[in-house]
Amino acid sequence: MAREQKIKLGVLTSGGDAQGMNAAVRAVVRTGISRGCAVYAIYEGYEGMIRGGDLIRQMSWDSVGGILHKGGTVIGTARSTGFRTREGRRQAALNLLNHGIDRLVVIGGDGSLTGADTFRREWPELLRELVEAGAIESATALAHPFLGLVGLVGSIDNDFAGTDMTIGADSALHRITEALDAITSTAASHQRTFVVEVMGRNCGYLALMGAIAGGADWVLIPEHPPEIDDWESAMCAALRDGRASGRRDSLVIVAEGAQDRHGKPISAAYICQVLEERLGEDTRVTILGHVQRGGAPSAFDRWMSTLIGHTAVDELINATPEREPQLIGMRENRIAATPLMPCVTETHAVAEAITAHNYEQAMRLRGNSFGEAFRTLRTLVRSKPPRPDSASQSLRFAVLHAGGPAPGMNTAVRAAVRLFIHNGHQVLGAKNGFSGLIEGDLAEMDWMSVSGWATTGGAELGTNRKVPQGAELYQIARNLERFNINGILMIGGSAGYRACHRLFAERHTFPAFNIPMICLPASINNNLPGSELSIGADTALNSIVEAVDRIKQTAVASRRCFVVEVMGRDCGYLALMGGLATGAERVYLPEEGITLRDLQADLDEMIYWFKHGKRLSLVIRNEKANPIYSTGFITALFEEEGSQLFEVRQAILGHLQQGGDPSPFDRIQATRLSVKCVEFLIDRATNGRYDGAFIGYKGGRVQIISLEDMPRLMEPTISRPRDQWWMELREVAHAMRQPPDGLRG
Repeated sequence: MAREQKIKLGVLTSGGDAQGMNAAVRAVVRTGISRGCAVYAIYEGYEGMIRGGDLIRQMSWDSVGGILHKGGTVIGTARSTGFRTREGRRQAALNLLNHGIDRLVVIGGDGSLTGADTFRREWPELLRELVEAGAIESATALAHPFLGLVGLVGSIDNDFAGTDMTIGADSALHRITEALDAITSTAASHQRTFVVEVMGRNCGYLALMGAIAGGADWVLIPEHPPEIDDWESAMCAALRDGRASGRRDSLVIVAEGAQDRHGKPISAAYICQVLEERLGEDTRVTILGHVQRGGAPSAFDRWMSTLIGHTAVDELINATPEREPQLIGMRENRIAATPLMPCVTETHAVAEAITAHNYEQAMRLRGNSFGEAFRTLRTLVRSKPPRPDSASQSLRFAVLHAGGPAPGMNTAVRAAVRLFIHNGHQVLGAKNGFSGLIEGDLAEMDWMSVSGWATTGGAELGTNRKVPQGAELYQIARNLERFNINGILMIGGSAGYRACHRLFAERHTFPAFNIPMICLPASINNNLPGSELSIGADTALNSIVEAVDRIKQTAVASRRCFVVEVMGRDCGYLALMGGLATGAERVYLPEEGITLRDLQADLDEMIYWFKHGKRLSLVIRNEKANPIYSTGFITALFEEEGSQLFEVRQAILGHLQQGGDPSPFDRIQATRLSVKCVEFLIDRATNGRYDGAFIGYKGGRVQIISLEDMPRLMEPTISRPRDQWWMELREVAHAMRQPPDGLRG
């Protein structure tokens, strides 16, 4: 039998479920179809592969419609003892061959991916055994000489080497921070202590990042047990000091796999007992359990899973017997392929190091950012700063905002204030941005003045878009001298960048501007130079996704098209990423503009699919995509031309995108960037180096760039950086939107 030309690939989910698995399945199916492949879903994981029958089903484009926003996995997952046996794997191979499948995308954890690699290595032998048993013809075996394999990691624990983030981890952090925010409010009302247990048998990622995002007072993780045997006394002393400093609540987070340095488990119940007995605290335990796996996936888990699912198909199409199976994951903010089994080996090495009580090795294997986050948390959870060193120089730094409000601004201020004070320096907060520097409206901030700021949206210091001009520069110079300011940290958007650049450029006129200054990117528009991600953009994206999820629920009740307008000014980040995360059929960006020809083509496409049973169409438009073809114009055009088939509604999301409490990602990254900014300012001020700079992420790494370079990194006439990494994702968005032309009819 000659080998069929069409590639047939299967996709399965195995192990524990994780939010975002459905987005990955959807991407695999639609990318495979758009590439001319036949795609099969294997229901109930490896058990479905063994049982075969209707548990292996060919998927159509519409088979995965409406699943992007759903938690769990719609194709199911199940434990399979049978797949651990050679007989089970031989039967699985037979069932795949019955459908002509010889490529697999496996979405699961280390056990699932290890089992898949065993299956791949045994494939030629399994086929020989099937030929000898008469189950298949030798021609069939010759037509399928190898099993192509790609792994995607579905695990809320974020415990897998080879990828910076696993499918479901960001969503689990959302569940955790939502719970912590709710618990904190009730704990403060009654002056209670809460002990919260989160998942993570061998990985403290959720506990550590949840503690940073939730403003916890103590954390216990498997990789770094308490350094002293009497850790209970140290914990109680820290919480006691916190109450003495005015804190009304205490929050302890413990990973389910936490233990002391001798390997003795530390349970939430034991911590509760210690606190009640030693502090007399009204202490409650909350075990979050499987709520961390539940609910709709976050915006990040939707678009990341879409990208890695898309990439997995291209990897399988190009698979050869010689190429090792690959893990598709996120490395330094880019989708990357890494040999699978070395990643599995390194993942197991962390658990082995913990079992051997080699905690330094476990922390090293987790990576630099994990260790840095742990060290930062140990500073932030202090109830009061250390006693200042009388021999060290005490400096004074100003912190302010500028630009529009962005969720995460308060988180960044909290981290900066405490880190400055921890290092023996003073901090002054300038009210209402550069207006505060002009008017001399500055106030000293202490350790407890930022208590509770880690979790709150908005900007407690106030912000505006004022860029100082003329005599205002003189006023700022006078106030910098008056308050003896040794450095400036600006946390904000494009107006703040322009203002700092103006001060930097006027140093020859105003000697008071010869101080170090640095800009931390905080803008929902994600339109700042030198950083691929700005603080606030992730929160805004999640607000868009939540709003569109609700809109889509109303739309499917009748045949409707929704035109949704999102913010972004001259930058299409929110529109494009919102389109990826919501499954929009069309996205209009300011980078591309809109033509009447575009609108006509999109309308024709929409009419065709509504005639063939479509019930919902979603269009996302950036607020400045085109000055003439407004959201209202597009809505009216589509309504007029398609009124016999569907209704059209518009939704302008407006300022809800700037509101709300910051997402876990924005809280964590705001803290991380604040650490680097504080280190920069202290170093430059101490050594008499008066650099001006802005900080950001490039390829997942922190970089600091001189303010002198700002003009060359920005478009000359609009507020948008020249380098926009996410524009590379337009092809993926296009691949997800509609079936290829060949599938019409």
